[in-house]
Amino acid sequence: MKIPILKIGDLVARLPIIQGGMGVGVSLANLAAAVANCGGVGVISGVETGFYRADYHLNKRQANRDGLREQIKKARGLSTGILGVNIMVAINDFEEMVRTAVRAGIDIIFSGAGLPLNLPALVKGSNVKIGPIISSARAAGLICKHWDKKHRRPPDVVVVEGPRAGGHLGFSPEQLEHPEDYALEKLVPAVVAAVRPFEEKYERPIPVIAAGGIWDGFDIARLLRLGAAGVQLATRFVTTRECDASDAFKAEYLRAGQDDIVIIKSPVGMPGRAIRNAYLDRAAAGKSTPVRCAYNCLAPCVPSRSPYCIADALIHAQKGELDKGFAFAGANAWRASKISSVKEIMTELVEQMKKA
Repeated sequence: MKIPILKIGDLVARLPIIQGGMGVGVSLANLAAAVANCGGVGVISGVETGFYRADYHLNKRQANRDGLREQIKKARGLSTGILGVNIMVAINDFEEMVRTAVRAGIDIIFSGAGLPLNLPALVKGSNVKIGPIISSARAAGLICKHWDKKHRRPPDVVVVEGPRAGGHLGFSPEQLEHPEDYALEKLVPAVVAAVRPFEEKYERPIPVIAAGGIWDGFDIARLLRLGAAGVQLATRFVTTRECDASDAFKAEYLRAGQDDIVIIKSPVGMPGRAIRNAYLDRAAAGKSTPVRCAYNCLAPCVPSRSPYCIADALIHAQKGELDKGFAFAGANAWRASKISSVKEIMTELVEQMKKA
């Protein structure tokens, strides 16, 4: 097959591959720039981006904004390719983080973990592209209708994330018991159909990106044939030398067997997919209740009813302190077998797409 380019407005990626944003601190400037340099779209995670700064515990919100600016500037210094940032609707500082990314000159803002209904207003006057991350055709249609009515614009790109993704998931525990009913093979054509009326109205394409559980070039080719304009991969890029997480974090992926990839109940009230470890076992047994909320990062979180602090756990994990945290991961994380470079993975994906 001829490998298609990916067009998002006036942005053109040589390969139809977007690297998913992974927080806390798993995909920062190094990983995003490496993917962008290989012809894909590199994405910085916008979750607690200031966690590494000395002033983080003194003024967390300002540290996160400064951290985001630093990471975008650093990535720009490493790459002239396409760079995005993933900013969750659920974070308490959503609007200011979006504005910070716009002022810093990011190319694309991806936003999920809620409906980013006001996102167009936050980027108004800029050339920043915006893309909601959704898990159903209904959500795609709702966002398109709202943006059309209130903001007079459609999304520049739509990411549909299936139930095999890592991290927080847009599906109920009951739905996750029957993932085949919500497989990308069903979701992608439905979302393509949902955005088509808005493509026609605005006379421009709205590329649909498939995400969640995509591992190799054969997966990519299958989804492109179903109508996806591109794919988003996150888990696949964790075990790369350029990934911004610690070596110990990456080692969790190499350690994990298929049975270690589990669904957990996150403190934010959503199910999530992670690699089971002793920390999660203790949390499930009620042995790691946080004394206080040190971060106030996610609107849905109720500390008094939380088995642990999600931000604290993910920050420790990123640093390699797995006795104090855990690693989010996609359903195929157990397939990771070695540390590679981003270039090696991208080359392998291209070769597999061509064979497919």
